[in-house]
Amino acid sequence: MSEPLRPLMFAMAGAGVVSLGGLTWLGRDLLGTPGNAGGRASLLELLEEVRQAPARSAGEPPASAATPPRQIAWQPPLGGVCRADREVRVRLHALAKRLRDETIRLRIDPSNYGERFRRDAFDRPVDPTPRVVVLHETVYGIDSAINTFMTPHPRDEDQVSYHTLIGLDGQVVEALDPSRRAFGAGYSAFNGQWVVTNPEVGGSINNFALHLSLETPSDGEDNERVHSGYTAAQYDAMAVVLADWMRRFGIPASQITTHRHVDLGGERMDPRSFDWGELKVRLASLGVLC
Repeated sequence: MSEPLRPLMFAMAGAGVVSLGGLTWLGRDLLGTPGNAGGRASLLELLEEVRQAPARSAGEPPASAATPPRQIAWQPPLGGVCRADREVRVRLHALAKRLRDETIRLRIDPSNYGERFRRDAFDRPVDPTPRVVVLHETVYGIDSAINTFMTPHPRDEDQVSYHTLIGLDGQVVEALDPSRRAFGAGYSAFNGQWVVTNPEVGGSINNFALHLSLETPSDGEDNERVHSGYTAAQYDAMAVVLADWMRRFGIPASQITTHRHVDLGGERMDPRSFDWGELKVRLASLGVLC
């Protein structure tokens, strides 16, 4: 467990808000730091992915009574590899067993998540079963992400959560059970799919998505397009989490995507510097690609 995370985890455990079991974007500057020393944007100022599309003008039809706006089709980067690496398989199976006891589960504030809808804003039935996984990064450290998720946010635009976070050291934190709706992507769609829960604004994939975020390395705490990348421990833990989700919910590898792709506002870049090859060899070794 990373040093910045350890005191917070112990404090929460003592307060009874952390339990073991089950199985990401935010910061080293904790939420609400007055003035944000150094002139850096605050954590909440960076949570643009939870913002919805602008409200429609009077007299305009609902923005999404039918389908989302056109977007580039997702090109799945995880196909074509079936051969398992025996050494990787042994290592990841051992990790999966350890994570049954070592995963940290949080009880985040109810303002930062919701239930999955079974009917949309037009009273049409919708399937709330998770069928797409969205990968994110924290931009700042995992401790700030946890602090944000556990802080009440009465304003819709400040509410944010992800199902799972993975620290630089491979620590897995389940922030929200997959049965609940995380607020990981606001105005978003995937392959022509979204769910509209407010007829005044656009739709979102949150109702049928699972969100996983990787802690960003310290050299990525900026707006640059790249950073030094993620650790081997993060790719190991992520593969174990994803393999579990894929089996539990029948999610194919082609439905694992990025926040950058699903964001309809064109403002997201995460996860930056992500290596699909590192994930591919691990998922193949776990037997979930073929």
